[in-house]
Amino acid sequence: MPLRNLAWFLVVPAMVGLALAICFSAPPPDRDYDRVRQLVNVLAEVDANFYRELTEKEKQQLVESMINGGLQKLDQHSEYFNAEQLKRFESDAQGSFGGVGILLTIDPPTKFLKVNHPTPGTPAYDAGIIADDLIVKIDGKSTEGLTVPDARKLVVGEPGTPVKLTIRRAGRNPADEEVTLTRAQIAQHPVSGVRRRTDDPSKWEWFLDKANGIGYVRLSAFNELTAKELKAAVEEIERDGGKALVLDLRDNPGGLLTQAVEVVDLFLTEGKIVSTRNRNNKERVFEAKKDGTIFLPAEQRPIAVLVNDGSASASEIVAAALQDHKRAVVIGERSYGKGSVQKLLRLGGQGDQQAAVKLTTETYWRPSGVNIDRVRAPEDAPDQWGVKPDINVPMTKDEKIRADVEQLRIHWVAGKPDVVGPKPPPAPNPRGLDGKPLVDDSKPFVDQPLNKAVEVLKKSIGGVGLAPPAPARRLPEMILG
Repeated sequence: MPLRNLAWFLVVPAMVGLALAICFSAPPPDRDYDRVRQLVNVLAEVDANFYRELTEKEKQQLVESMINGGLQKLDQHSEYFNAEQLKRFESDAQGSFGGVGILLTIDPPTKFLKVNHPTPGTPAYDAGIIADDLIVKIDGKSTEGLTVPDARKLVVGEPGTPVKLTIRRAGRNPADEEVTLTRAQIAQHPVSGVRRRTDDPSKWEWFLDKANGIGYVRLSAFNELTAKELKAAVEEIERDGGKALVLDLRDNPGGLLTQAVEVVDLFLTEGKIVSTRNRNNKERVFEAKKDGTIFLPAEQRPIAVLVNDGSASASEIVAAALQDHKRAVVIGERSYGKGSVQKLLRLGGQGDQQAAVKLTTETYWRPSGVNIDRVRAPEDAPDQWGVKPDINVPMTKDEKIRADVEQLRIHWVAGKPDVVGPKPPPAPNPRGLDGKPLVDDSKPFVDQPLNKAVEVLKKSIGGVGLAPPAPARRLPEMILG
């Protein structure tokens, strides 16, 4: 092997680990060695002959892109994580990170960082930072022209450490004020309700229809907080007279398998929840336990589960298990169809040299044994994938856009009541690329799947009357810092 080729083993940490793992095994598999050599040879030719010299950062990015390109060819859910990506993945799975609790965006006219809104109960919220404040400096560094991901790197950090923000607020004299915040562990709460409580925006109103006792809980993700927060919400609903429950899993992309199992186990006293199979067809079976079951007796506490084409993975485990055991009626649109389990495989290294592969290692199956994965649908049953609702209630494209906006509004909070005053500004109406509002506020939003769920549940409990409208839940694409 030419020396320039060998040098790639020294400058690219990811390739070093892979090469050593193969080359120093005993005996070395010739075919594996040849495959690694092919990669190294390509990288070396790029290094020697590309029209410009690559920086060390660009070389690393090239290697990571090659790895991810290969993994994506194998399976769209497998991917390589560098140290920064690994840390973000772990914080998402844990449901928390070190930061100050601001949803960050960019102010187009000024190019400064902008506060979309503070998160209740966080250092930023408690310090009086409010929606539409501009963050013009972070620890003395201007944010003008910074991207949101780059700005987030400056805001997040270890809990207990300080960060100084220069806040610019329109109408204040002087407009700029320095605020030093102490970073805290910011929870990424996966559970929400109908609307935030006006007296305490960190808490939720849970009832769609208080007269008929119909509660509502939405799960946006399956992180380590999900089952715990859901259990607390349902128990509060029961204490306040809840007789029926809407569990909204729309646009929930999934998360931890263990959390999906725990969520199902809250509502089943026995029976199979889900099973997984590896490449050798070895099966793991997860069973419900009687201890800890809530919202009983089941025949007097009906549940409706809402799904759509954005409900995937762990969401499908929950919907399928409750459907197969007839514990819930599933309403909405057919789910995504992701029936695979990924495992995080660490590749070693310390600090910024850490790396890992999230690799598909198992498939999962409904309690009935039926496939759920769209890609792996049986040849003799190509339509056997996803979770098909018991009651199909589709939404149009415009209705889904409106649902996005309503979801933004339901989570949005201007700031602490004593800072924003008795008449806080309304949640914004996002604008499209043409500068026009995305939705027409003169027209009321009607959530047809949710209305159908309320209708079905009222029949189950013999209820009467109309439920107030409530929006579907879809999270905005912004970054929390």
